[in-house]
Amino acid sequence: MKTIKFKYLFIVIALISLGSCSEEFVDIKPKGSFLSDNYYADEAQATAALVGVYDIIRKNSGSFENMIAVMNAGSDDHYAGGGSATDGEGIQAFSKHTLTSINVLRPFWTDHYQGIFRANMLLVKLPNVAMSDNLKARFAAEAKALRAIYYFNLVRIFKNVPLLLDPLTATNMYDVEQAAPEAVYAQIEKDLLEAIPVLPTSVPVATDGGRITKGAAQAMLGKVYLYDNKKAEAAAVLAQVNGTPGAANQYGNKLLSNYSDLWVFSNKFNAESLLEVSHTNKGNSDWWFWGSGMDEGNTLNVMVGVRNYSRTSGSTAADLAPGWSFDVITQDLYDAIKTDPRFGATIFDMKAIKAAGQADYVEGYQDTGYFLNKFMPRNSDKTTGGGAVEINYQQNSYVIRLADTYLMEAEALGSGARAQALLDAVRARVGLPSVPVTLAAIKNERRMELAGEGHRFFDLVRWGDAATKLANRGFAAGKDEIWPIPTSELQGTKLKQNPGYN
Repeated sequence: MKTIKFKYLFIVIALISLGSCSEEFVDIKPKGSFLSDNYYADEAQATAALVGVYDIIRKNSGSFENMIAVMNAGSDDHYAGGGSATDGEGIQAFSKHTLTSINVLRPFWTDHYQGIFRANMLLVKLPNVAMSDNLKARFAAEAKALRAIYYFNLVRIFKNVPLLLDPLTATNMYDVEQAAPEAVYAQIEKDLLEAIPVLPTSVPVATDGGRITKGAAQAMLGKVYLYDNKKAEAAAVLAQVNGTPGAANQYGNKLLSNYSDLWVFSNKFNAESLLEVSHTNKGNSDWWFWGSGMDEGNTLNVMVGVRNYSRTSGSTAADLAPGWSFDVITQDLYDAIKTDPRFGATIFDMKAIKAAGQADYVEGYQDTGYFLNKFMPRNSDKTTGGGAVEINYQQNSYVIRLADTYLMEAEALGSGARAQALLDAVRARVGLPSVPVTLAAIKNERRMELAGEGHRFFDLVRWGDAATKLANRGFAAGKDEIWPIPTSELQGTKLKQNPGYN
């Protein structure tokens, strides 16, 4: 994927890479460059620029500092793991809630602002591009929806962030100040509300897989409303996404009948998926550009894999490639999910497999013997092309899927027949009986259904449960709900550090 590298957040960009579409809309390869003043001259250049805005969404599961791996590590369901206590300083610090403005994972700030800069630039340039008005409107809607997603991540992680809606210039880049979180949420909601009427109800997967649809934007808006404590609005918009619980919605989305099919790496853009990140091995990603934004493979796969995994002769154990043993499962999650039908799809019980003599491994840091099976690196997914094998896995990852929106709507409703039906549908899919719908039941169901998908830490914070659930991890209430702003982003600017951090 093309990339724009920033030394600091507010550097003015002079060059933008141009790419051509490949197998899917969001997979491109660099192909020359243009001065920004002369860029966006035609539809092809505007398309490449839009792909550049999409590029940042790969942060969900691409490169080492990806959303899922890192956010898992800070929850009660995972330890950071890895090779040692110093393997990935930022992820280790977040897992132990010892983040500082020095060891904080800075790309969570800079990468999202790269996406916002690209969206802002495209929105400014679009009116003068030689292309149809309908296409301009769609591109603008996609840019706004992506900008909303990037700001949603920023405000949840850092809370006090600048709200930039126009490209910065050399004369004003150091005068930027933080906006109130309420203003950021208002802009996120505005962007999504403006995008939804324009976005298509579906896209052809073969050519446009990964592009945002009306249903995806509605799902994100419902989630934003829930975090913004607008439960009535959340329930209303999520009802449009969910339709009749257990049946296909108005866009054709429905729960997959087999939960484990969600994690088959080739099952891309399935019926349950509302928005997912596209990964491919066709970019031949290699170490020299890993983490720059050019790598197109799923790094999460190798990160959560079992260290030095090897099957014994004649073994019936899973045919896995070895990995780096990050995001190991805690005993607490294992005990909670061990009798749930989703256990096997969620947890790879290496402890039991080794005890049975089926395979062996090397214990990594904080080893429990339990690994995240949803994203295991599988030999069937190993690339046979160029680049580094470890960073060319093809499994896509979900930003949001239908079971998530079912449970969010149930939570927003709180009680009643529809909330009960939504909860029941998620449970019935895996053969579980109905339980009375309560907030406690919904909390438990989210933990079981969405385990290891990067949502748990955010859920604990918004429920006010983080201080209790993470007390043994050093979590400090009133401070560790958000991250410190990186020191490098404060120097020479008007930005202020978050409370509790130096």
